[in-house]
Amino acid sequence: MRVQVNGRFMRQRVTGMQRYAREIVARLGSRVELVEPTRAGHGIRGHLWEQVGLPCQLRRSLLWSPCTTGPLGVGSQIVTIHDCAFHDRAECFTPRFAAWLQWLVPRLARRVRQILTVSQFSKGRIAEICRVPPDKIHVVQNGVDPRFHPATAEEIAAARARFNLPERYVLCVGSLEPRKNLPRLLEAWQQVSQQLISNQPPSPKLVLVGTAAAVFASAKLEAPVESVVLTGYVPDEMLPALYSGATAFVYPSLYEGFGLTVLEAMACGTPVICSSTTSLPEVAGDAAVLVDPNDVAAIGHAIQDLLADEQLRSSLRARGLARARQCTWDRAADETWQVLANAAN
Repeated sequence: MRVQVNGRFMRQRVTGMQRYAREIVARLGSRVELVEPTRAGHGIRGHLWEQVGLPCQLRRSLLWSPCTTGPLGVGSQIVTIHDCAFHDRAECFTPRFAAWLQWLVPRLARRVRQILTVSQFSKGRIAEICRVPPDKIHVVQNGVDPRFHPATAEEIAAARARFNLPERYVLCVGSLEPRKNLPRLLEAWQQVSQQLISNQPPSPKLVLVGTAAAVFASAKLEAPVESVVLTGYVPDEMLPALYSGATAFVYPSLYEGFGLTVLEAMACGTPVICSSTTSLPEVAGDAAVLVDPNDVAAIGHAIQDLLADEQLRSSLRARGLARARQCTWDRAADETWQVLANAAN
């Protein structure tokens, strides 16, 4: 039996799930057949294609839907459900989109042959919320692309010049949505920035990379203009240099099914601070400073300590690089194919 892939992600902006799908599909190559919509993959039109148009294009095959949703009428299917934020953090989505996922995903999970997910944390939440047996769910952790590696001094200088960044900056990469916890990060930054300015000139800046997706509720950011830079969406090819040039990467997210940006930062040799909740300790291991994302003071102290302690930064840099080397998309693709092939046969 052939394996076809729900290619709706090919008509969507590349964020975490779309990156996952592109990386795996590229490595599976001719072993799978990609089925794409001819028009946009988002909004009502994208949902209609996925639920009505896609099933009409399927042959006698196994369908893999890699981005949490898929056609409910297709039982010969494996779906990758990345997390259960639609249930656990429903307030972070628009009410209509949250209601749609809450209705669709549990029914889809019970309908399909097998489920893939990206962390043990997500596996536990899927089993509970969707009411499926744990042995139906297979965990295949994400990888990190080889292009995420320490950039050269020239590449870093070019990235800093493009976004008008100082020599020292703290970086956060992610969509500007409430579960990324950016208001608390900004509050923590305000509390420590004055001390950083007086004790460690020249003053560092906090750089936020990302845009607000239409399906997410507004993060209602109130940023201190002088010490915070909002870059908006940054092309993929610019990210390794931005990671590499950062003095530290901070990611105090309230909820993650995996947290790919943590691995990307580690692969670029950037010391990482991230949340001690959901999947992030599983991803970071001992290669990051873990903080309570609800504790503004803890976030601020972690940033201040990391900026002040070169020895700690050096230790985290080495551990992060080693951690990232364990997580490759080649390994993820091989493990994904084993699940797909077993189900197809």
